[in-house]
Amino acid sequence: MFAFTKYIMYLVCLVINMNFLLDTHTHTIASGHAYSTITEMVNAAKEKGLRLLGISEHAPAMPGSCKEIYFSNLNVFSDKIKDIQLLFGIETNVLDYKGNIDVSMKTLSGLNYGIASLHTPCITPGSRQENTSAYLHVMEHPYIHVIGHPDDSRYPVDYKALVKQAKETKVLLEVNNTSLSPNSFRANARENYKEMLSLCATENVPIIVNSDAHISFDVGNFEYAISLLKEIDFPTSLIANTSVETYLSLIKQKS
Repeated sequence: MFAFTKYIMYLVCLVINMNFLLDTHTHTIASGHAYSTITEMVNAAKEKGLRLLGISEHAPAMPGSCKEIYFSNLNVFSDKIKDIQLLFGIETNVLDYKGNIDVSMKTLSGLNYGIASLHTPCITPGSRQENTSAYLHVMEHPYIHVIGHPDDSRYPVDYKALVKQAKETKVLLEVNNTSLSPNSFRANARENYKEMLSLCATENVPIIVNSDAHISFDVGNFEYAISLLKEIDFPTSLIANTSVETYLSLIKQKS
């Protein structure tokens, strides 16, 4: 009975995810607190029916993560493995309320995309004004294409200002499936996303849904994010995951 139930859940996940063709916020063992290799992540992407996988290791300020030199040799990989288009990005850490990050312009310029996130080991939560300032400044960075998990009430944010800046700077706002998990340590993500997504729909601002997978089993896992998007009837046309070509064109707008 247990095996049958697991099989049914697997089929449900396939149906839920059938229009989501890419996952670009994932971590391997190089990030220090993740547990799969690049090969294992690619295999999982293939099994989930994805067409594109983005690997975005944590930048050096995250305790235990790789040093900056790690990102300089990623050209040893092919652009496509097992029919999965492979991109390499980075999840940078915002270090202060002026939007400074922990990786050089040179390193970022050699990667396919950049994510910027607030993490408690790297920046102390500030006031609503301070946290918003950190986001608004980092979004002006020429190699930052995505704001990672802007959903944690430990970092209160002015979402109206965030969405407006995303529209002006052509930065994608992320809906992070891990944040919405019942086991998430991020506070009040669901309600915060409802506010942010309502503004995105009104202002016609595109979003990116990502798993934030730290193990291969979670690659392409968008279960909680899709449930929320369906609940609020968020426009599919504003979701970058539904087309590889759309996603690539959106991140190229910032380049």
